[in-house]
Amino acid sequence: GNMTHPNAVSLANAVTELMPDPNYHMHFASDGASAVEAALKICLQYWGNKGEERTRFAALNQAYHGDTLATLSLGYVDAFHRPFASMLLPAERIPVPPYDATEAECIDAAKTLFSENGSGLAGLIVEPLCQGAAGMRIYSIKYFEEIYKLCREHDVLFISDEIATGFGRTGKMFAYEHTCAKPDIICIGKALSGGALPISAAVVRDTIYETFSDTPVDHTFYHGHTYAGNPIACAAALAALRTYRELDIAECARQRGQLLADQISVLDELPAVKNVRCLGMIGAVELGSVSPRGLPPAQQVQRKMMTKGYIIRPLGNVVYLMLPLITPDAIIGEAVEALRGAISLVE
Repeated sequence: GNMTHPNAVSLANAVTELMPDPNYHMHFASDGASAVEAALKICLQYWGNKGEERTRFAALNQAYHGDTLATLSLGYVDAFHRPFASMLLPAERIPVPPYDATEAECIDAAKTLFSENGSGLAGLIVEPLCQGAAGMRIYSIKYFEEIYKLCREHDVLFISDEIATGFGRTGKMFAYEHTCAKPDIICIGKALSGGALPISAAVVRDTIYETFSDTPVDHTFYHGHTYAGNPIACAAALAALRTYRELDIAECARQRGQLLADQISVLDELPAVKNVRCLGMIGAVELGSVSPRGLPPAQQVQRKMMTKGYIIRPLGNVVYLMLPLITPDAIIGEAVEALRGAISLVE
């Protein structure tokens, strides 16, 4: 509504200082799904503002971007979302290595998709380097950069959903910083306020923002939630960002992430373990097939960890640690040892 307040201005300035360059503006929202929903609508209207009709989106296989209708369309899982299928938008899917096929095969599939559909794509949205809800599926920097380059070649907007990976989790302030990418829209939330209050945002490149002028033709973005950019939530976010600077949170997470990776990697030797993978302060352990004698292995581990005072949430047959970024070294070791003990008792 052409109005703002000091905390929103200060927060927008503070966040854009963290971007690849200062040429970004922020559209505030209240939670991750709302930020992504806004980003998708911005993409669609951007092309309309330019007089082009691009109406489809692409996403990675097994993606998760939220629980609102447009985000469900891009992160559809039949077992969870079947009741809402009639309300959802069609979306193109890109396979992810090494889970869907080899890296070369996935890149070839992405090239084919862009070659056949690129002119109609408004945007591609990705969870950068780690697909969380899919089971902490970690994929390579090379693959990320290849699909980013395809977006550039076909003039498709690239959206990096940093809701889960932003603010140090991967050992960089944002996961895309591990790569050559400069996303067109970056969705942030969760750690934006340190989890204290609900606030999120779509951070939008100025070349997109500038098409939303209200003169001479009205290209206003008619979208906004009542508490988006709430002054108290903005204050919490500003305090969180100050703390992240003081702690050098990304470097802190990088160092502790290396320790986590070193310690959790040895769990690969356990008979019940199929795979171990890490990215920054994300440590995931994929277990073997479902036990024929009762609870699935991941649920067995969950229950055993509860008796040790740890709350974990399995994702299918994957158990994982996403410890606070400032977790002391000794506590990291204790958590990994507890996980080792729990997995060792899987029947």
